[in-house]
Amino acid sequence: MIRREFLRVIAVTGALAALPADEVEALAEGVRRGASADFLRMNSHLWQVYQLARSKGSVYPIVREQLAALNTTLDGRSDVEARVLCSAAGDLFQLAGELAFDSNRYMDAAASYTLAASASKEAGSFDLWACALVRHAYVEMSERQYNQAVGILAAAERIAGRGDSSLSTRHWVASVQAEAYAGLGDLAACERALDQAEKVIDLGGRAHNGGWLRFDGSRLAEERGARYVQLGRLDFAETALMSALDQGALAQGQSFRRRGAVLADLAAIGAKRRDPEQVVTFGREALQLARESSSGYVARRLQDLQDEFGPLARNGRVAELGAEIAALSTT
Repeated sequence: MIRREFLRVIAVTGALAALPADEVEALAEGVRRGASADFLRMNSHLWQVYQLARSKGSVYPIVREQLAALNTTLDGRSDVEARVLCSAAGDLFQLAGELAFDSNRYMDAAASYTLAASASKEAGSFDLWACALVRHAYVEMSERQYNQAVGILAAAERIAGRGDSSLSTRHWVASVQAEAYAGLGDLAACERALDQAEKVIDLGGRAHNGGWLRFDGSRLAEERGARYVQLGRLDFAETALMSALDQGALAQGQSFRRRGAVLADLAAIGAKRRDPEQVVTFGREALQLARESSSGYVARRLQDLQDEFGPLARNGRVAELGAEIAALSTT
């Protein structure tokens, strides 16, 4: 089952050429034997597949099977083996949470992140534990519970401080703290957190693993732009967001979800300025990406955009865009 599902999802994402069939077979066999190293390797491949997948939900079946296999394997293991397997579980539950979060299933996401934090603590992996808490904070912020998010992130900051200083964990914590502070309207605290996050560029070597920790500073422009939108600093926001669209993965179309979020923010700036042309131009492009990717996250950002329409909702083109966003959300 694991081998079949794994082959299916990497075929769907077009990543099959990057992973030979014999490697898939070896990984699947290792998982069947309960080899902790193979669980970790499989998780690493799954994160790559998740990032490449246009529709994130296509990855769910293999994650489910992998979790079931891991749960069975944990029984009766030595303390040393159990710690490694707990690390694999902390990793995999974070991916499961990401899949739930992207589908707007917040209770499932919160449950997955809670399990990820517990497993990571048992494994003694402070960076993995901190990242699980950061992801949990996103659930709170999606429901505008910014004070609760600040509390979770304070705990993540303390735990990250006990982790590997060569990793970017603490910088990611700071980046997400900036979002929570922006939600509370605290410009000074937001900018302090953003400045701390930007210190990630001072790290030498490999500061992230491309899986449960992916923060490398490449998103700083879009993050800063999104925070300024929250705070109403529209000129600063637009400059940062337009810069982000022309850089890296966004310019190359490698991340539909990230590009969709930036476009939704640019449309929101248009709504705040009462500029229907800007709303429709960027809003329609974000809508198309949401349709192509089936991303609940982008759909949710478009719902937030709809809330910003105000008097513009009487404009024919804006009203048509709003109706399509509502239809997308229903679907």
